[in-house]
Amino acid sequence: MGTFLHTMLRTKNLDASLAFYKLLGMHELRRREVPDGRYTLVFIGYADNAHGQAEVELTYNWGEDDGYDVGTGFGHLAVGVPDVKAAVEKVRAGGGKVTREAGPVKFGTTVIAFVEDPDGYKIELIERPEAA
Repeated sequence: MGTFLHTMLRTKNLDASLAFYKLLGMHELRRREVPDGRYTLVFIGYADNAHGQAEVELTYNWGEDDGYDVGTGFGHLAVGVPDVKAAVEKVRAGGGKVTREAGPVKFGTTVIAFVEDPDGYKIELIERPEAA
């Protein structure tokens, strides 16, 4: 049996990406600068792997400021939040992009919304009161 550790996303602007994910309540867990490889890794999340939580690894390749194609195979990250509408407003107030307003999922009752980080990665916000 394995353990899901992290998802890696490439970013063209590490500071902008960190600011965005902080709007969702995540924080920097650890950082690794690799001068020989010309990249920086920043692991973010709500808690680290030692506490049973998966992390997001933001990878900034030095000098790759034009960005990356998100690709057609990537779908989205999902984040449980206690109040989707409040999370959407926090993202909007922080300058983030909201692509689907808070509301029930089609043909269901679960409240969701979609936002995008500065690199265009989609994040689904799912209302989970126990996430408080």
